[in-house]
Amino acid sequence: MNTRAVGRFCELVGLEHPVVQGPFGGGSSSVALAAAVSEAGGLGSFGAHHLQPDALTQLVKDLRAATSRPFAVNLWVPQPGEGETRATAEDVERLHPYYAELGLPDPSTELRRPDFDEQVDALLEAAPPVISLVMGLPPERLVAGARRRGIPLIGTATTVAEAEALERAGADVVVASGSDAGGHRGAFLAPVRESLVGTFSLVPQVVDAVRVPVVAAGGITDGRGLAAALLLGADAVQIGTGFLACTESAASEVHRRALLSPEARTTVLTRLFSGRTARGIANRFVREMAAHEETVPPYPVQNALMLPLRAEAAARGRSDLVNLWSGQAAGLAVGGAAADYLSGVLAEAGRLLGRPL
Repeated sequence: MNTRAVGRFCELVGLEHPVVQGPFGGGSSSVALAAAVSEAGGLGSFGAHHLQPDALTQLVKDLRAATSRPFAVNLWVPQPGEGETRATAEDVERLHPYYAELGLPDPSTELRRPDFDEQVDALLEAAPPVISLVMGLPPERLVAGARRRGIPLIGTATTVAEAEALERAGADVVVASGSDAGGHRGAFLAPVRESLVGTFSLVPQVVDAVRVPVVAAGGITDGRGLAAALLLGADAVQIGTGFLACTESAASEVHRRALLSPEARTTVLTRLFSGRTARGIANRFVREMAAHEETVPPYPVQNALMLPLRAEAAARGRSDLVNLWSGQAAGLAVGGAAADYLSGVLAEAGRLLGRPL
């Protein structure tokens, strides 16, 4: 007899288990990982903010071909003024020694970025089972289009105020993303430095503040974290770093090795790789460039300047020059196949809670 209680989030999205795979930006998401998590009863996700509209359309087709179960496609909401800044000669010169070290020409200052409105149109037309957002509020036409198509819309909050704003804007689910989380911080109502609330401080406050289902995210990597989040009132959890370390993710080999090494015990918030604050493992580049944290140009300019360097460093296995996004609980990651990892997390949480999940 199945005694599993289906929570609000699982019922809304059509899941067997209350676990979401965090969407990874910058090419670390993979169809294989999202499909593996979905097939195992969780919600697989794909970070697609970097994709052009036609690639988004193809992505949804590929995901549908890989799994018949629900999955989510994630976009970044542009922030005001983003893209108005242009790279200067000083910005390029600052990075020259690192490009020269790898034998690369200095980076181009040309910006290539997909149009968010066109991404929204393409995604609504493709109609994935779930749409998730970070970095801001969903535009009204996305909310209306998702509702017409019966697509649950997930928004991401780093503060209680952002959670309340997301609910008012029409989000069906709020991810409460604590400062423990790896990768980019999604603060959009206040500066990042005013929005660094730890996961287990943030979650119960968001649960009390909104009526929609709440997904806890940040520093949750094993069954203990899942159990604790559910006891604090969350309807589900979102796990990023733990799944990033799995074999199906598109993270580079050097990144996966770092996540499973003692290096992952030390993470920092840095703007150096993309121009937007993100949490990753401290390495040589972060330490040598620390004095420039406040002077590098904002996203997407710094991101564009760093892309060739990051790609080449990853290809050469140079962990000292590549971004190693990681949450603060990476030390609990185990790697291996995603389905096995998810099964272990659920089993441990079930034992602690005294009921199957």
